[in-house]
Amino acid sequence: MSSSLLLPSTFSLACLSTHSSSSIYTIYESSDPKGCGNSSMSGDMYSAGYHSITNIDYSSVCISTMSTRYSHCPGMTWHEMDVRQLSFPDASFDVILEKATLDSIMVEEKTPWEVSPQTAGFIHKALAEISRCLKPGGRFVSVTFANPFFRKRLYARTEYNWSIKKYTYGKGFEYFVYVMTKGEELSPEDAALEKKLLEDTKSPPTKIATTQNVPEEDFMSNIDL
Repeated sequence: MSSSLLLPSTFSLACLSTHSSSSIYTIYESSDPKGCGNSSMSGDMYSAGYHSITNIDYSSVCISTMSTRYSHCPGMTWHEMDVRQLSFPDASFDVILEKATLDSIMVEEKTPWEVSPQTAGFIHKALAEISRCLKPGGRFVSVTFANPFFRKRLYARTEYNWSIKKYTYGKGFEYFVYVMTKGEELSPEDAALEKKLLEDTKSPPTKIATTQNVPEEDFMSNIDL
């Protein structure tokens, strides 16, 4: 049974369908969330037997380059598209695979503890579109180095209508794989996380005590060893 995969460049987003003719959507990694993804993910998946692959990237230059590179692969197409506004009907895919998409979007954030409103809005639109394009029972697979404390707070939203499971791979420098299943409820733990995050947004920010009146250049000299 062949599968279809949707792969957007710049990040890495792939969609699989279990129909006899399926499609893949891929987004590739890049330090710039706007484009020039050049990952070999589409080619690797094509070699693995996924021959109906649709790739997107925000960058027209990337699309042109990758389209030429894989012109020898029948069934693999490339399109300029924004992950926040996917041009696919609802419930189009059985599986959507993301590799470094959110990491690329968040690359300019100074700290994972407090994501800027602009980036948070970007991520929410992307995840809402991914959820929209999943079929009931479909799975969104996210591959990242971000640990659950920071990444689950992005995924744990009832409106996405999916459950969350976490897996880890690698030794020493491990990475995380999150699997969201469309149509399943959040676990009690993840539902509690969502509730807490909603409550936190309604509460006034808590000020954290910092070193007072110590110029930056004199900070080290003020440490008593």
